[in-house]
This record gives sequence, C-alpha cells and structure tokens, in this order.
Amino acid sequence: MLDTAPLISAVQPAADRLRTLPESALRRGAAAEGLALARELAVRAQRLEFPGRPPSELPDVGVFAVGDQLLVAAHDLAEILCEVDADHELTDAVALVQLATVRIAAAATGKR
Repeated sequence: MLDTAPLISAVQPAADRLRTLPESALRRGAAAEGLALARELAVRAQRLEFPGRPPSELPDVGVFAVGDQLLVAAHDLAEILCEVDADHELTDAVALVQLATVRIAAAATGKR
C-alpha cells in the first residue's frame, strides 16, 4: 500500500495557515491560491477515480472555508492514490503542494 503521509504532511501546514489568516490576507490572494490548489488536487483525484469522465469543479464556498476545502481535497486524493498505487502521482502532488504553499505565503504577506 502506498504511503500518502508525505502528501498530508505537506498540505496540513498550508491548510492550517489558511484557517488562521485574517480576512485581509485571505482576500489579498491567499484564499485564491489555496482554492486553486484544492481544485487541482480534486481534479487529480477525480481523473484517477473516474477516468474518461470530465471532473467537476470544486466550488468556491468562501475565503473562510478554503483551508478545510484544501485538506478535504488532499485526503480524497490520498485515498484514491492508495487504491490505484500511483507513486508518481503522489510525488507530483507533493511537489505541487510545496510550490503552492510558497504562493499562499507570498499572497498572505503581499510579497508576490
């Protein structure tokens, strides 16, 4: 069974950060970056789980929910990665999360 702990370990700090940021930082772009990451993780999970079916877009439910959306999307992807044993997909997802975490931090501080 594939160990997806690296994905969850990479996404947890970003989700926690998004949950604790003030509204001003979320609206400055941190929430948009977090939502973009959550949407990409959700798309990847859907493509693996339902090949050949167009993925649904994760809705924007507001800046205060994006941390939760990110964590749920990562857990969904982790589950399907275990089922299909897609090690290369895991590596790509972890790298994606690491890059997005930098963008989230930059947007939160206004240092893009």
